[in-house]
Amino acid sequence: MEIKDQLREKANALPLRPGVYIMKNGEGRVIYVGKSKALRNRVSQYFQSGGGHNEKTRRMVASVRSFDYVLTNSEIEALALENKLIKLHSPRYNIRLKDGKSYPYIRISPEKKGEWPRVTVTRSRKKDGARYFGPYSGIKTPYDILETLKRVFGLPSCKHSFPEEAGKVRPCIYMQMGQCIAPCTGAVSKEDYTAMIDGISSFLKGDMGTVKRELKEEMLAASEELRFERAALLRDRLKALERLYDKQQVVGAPGDEFDVVSLYEDEECACLCVLYVRDGMIFDSEYLPVGGETILDGDAVCAMLCELYVRKDYLPSEICIGYPLTEEERETLEGYLCSLSHRVKVRLPERGTKKQLCDLARDNAAQHAKRYEKEEKKEQRGLVRLAALLGLEVFPEHIEAIDISNYGNEEITAGLVCFENGKARKSGYRLYKMKDQKRQDDYGAMRSALERRLAHADDQPLPDLLLLDGGKGHVGVVRALFEERGVELPVFGMVKDEFHKTRALTDGENELSIAGDQAAYLLVYKIQEEVHRFAFGATNTAKRKKLKKSVLEEIKGIGKEKARMLLTLEGGLAGVKKASVSELEMIKGISHRDALQVYAHFHPEEQGNGREN
Repeated sequence: MEIKDQLREKANALPLRPGVYIMKNGEGRVIYVGKSKALRNRVSQYFQSGGGHNEKTRRMVASVRSFDYVLTNSEIEALALENKLIKLHSPRYNIRLKDGKSYPYIRISPEKKGEWPRVTVTRSRKKDGARYFGPYSGIKTPYDILETLKRVFGLPSCKHSFPEEAGKVRPCIYMQMGQCIAPCTGAVSKEDYTAMIDGISSFLKGDMGTVKRELKEEMLAASEELRFERAALLRDRLKALERLYDKQQVVGAPGDEFDVVSLYEDEECACLCVLYVRDGMIFDSEYLPVGGETILDGDAVCAMLCELYVRKDYLPSEICIGYPLTEEERETLEGYLCSLSHRVKVRLPERGTKKQLCDLARDNAAQHAKRYEKEEKKEQRGLVRLAALLGLEVFPEHIEAIDISNYGNEEITAGLVCFENGKARKSGYRLYKMKDQKRQDDYGAMRSALERRLAHADDQPLPDLLLLDGGKGHVGVVRALFEERGVELPVFGMVKDEFHKTRALTDGENELSIAGDQAAYLLVYKIQEEVHRFAFGATNTAKRKKLKKSVLEEIKGIGKEKARMLLTLEGGLAGVKKASVSELEMIKGISHRDALQVYAHFHPEEQGNGREN
């Protein structure tokens, strides 16, 4: 009996109950996960002769050698389980979101005794009494908004704690530029600061009309009182707000909040577009490209939206979808989303403004899909050319590169980056710190890092190609290690020119020039730049943390908090070095004993004779 007949027979024996089916290939790898309210009907369709499937589904079915299934009590439970299994197995023919992506928020911290609220960007939303705004599609958006808040409201950009440090630190240039209300001067009352935070909160809620009205009223009042500098400052802030407002596309009435979702698909690629409408304006958008082999249907779109909103940890009251879901699919999606938080209405607009928005989202998705397709072809061309130049037997879908970075004999670190199909996969990045290595030895560090990488080959499969940021010596060391361990893996060194750019690849004996092949050169250049950035960035961060540790913390009895208190002295560290014992102990939190220790540290020639004045 042929495999297709065996699978059809097994599918016909399935129960007519809700559940999830899991398709596997000949290697036992999960290639597709789906759900159905009647498993027998859905799964058996895949193995019927002349089933009328599209090309992508036919390719998937041709690869299936077995399948498993899990029964559930309802279709909503099946959708939830399908979502978890897709996330767990990352099947080839399912839509997959980016690994580990978390969405940023703007956070206004709760007011505490002795600490005024702060406005920051965070990727975690907690139940801590703070106010959260977002989520935003990318990290650039909230930081751009913070810059606007500084210009419009004079939001402080420093990390000082107010009112504790008010009057104890020197005002920065932002006060002179009129971009900070400068609570550090001690001239800002709690009422003024609270008014600023309330204005920011209204702004982030999308209530720009109220913010504009209040700014205009304050500007006119300042002008009538002949405080022209203040009036000019408020005028500039009002203009900055209006410029931002003009960029927003108004698509609804004030207070309207909903998301618009549409999908574009052709034979080569697809893209999902989400427009986020808040207070009647499109305030953000997100584009989720989909690979050409992915099977797209109503179930797939529902699963993708479930994963998207689980990650965003925020649900609007309404979602408008420009994709032909069946009524059963719409109800199942709506039921699942409602189970996450609150009542959510899923609509499929057929006319009116929201239908036009769905069409707009689809047009935008088409533009991004074409751009994604073009980039994909460029990456594939680079991989094909690189494989040909290096004479590889296997197409290098999975490439890893490693670089060593250090500051002399300190912070010796190996950075390893991972690329799949020409694109960086951050979840495969690794850092190896050489804590036992006391002197600079790039060859030894490279060997040590790869020994640790080989030790985890079961958890993270070895790549099709390994690139080293180094020359013949590095390749020789790594090949010797692989021979010892019985590892067969193509290894090449990226040889750099005098400008620190890769000019050739070496197999340890010969150099292969890549300068004449643009596609291969651009791919290797991108990988070399990324591994250098990653390795050097880790070393630089470690060094900065070490340097950031105040020299005051080296003094007996002085920890991080007392060092911070000492630095509030006028002149900062220079002021502390010049201060007498009596001046030091006047600082809040610094005892007489602490002051003696600090003075003695900076005046060893007077040890035991600390001046009191």
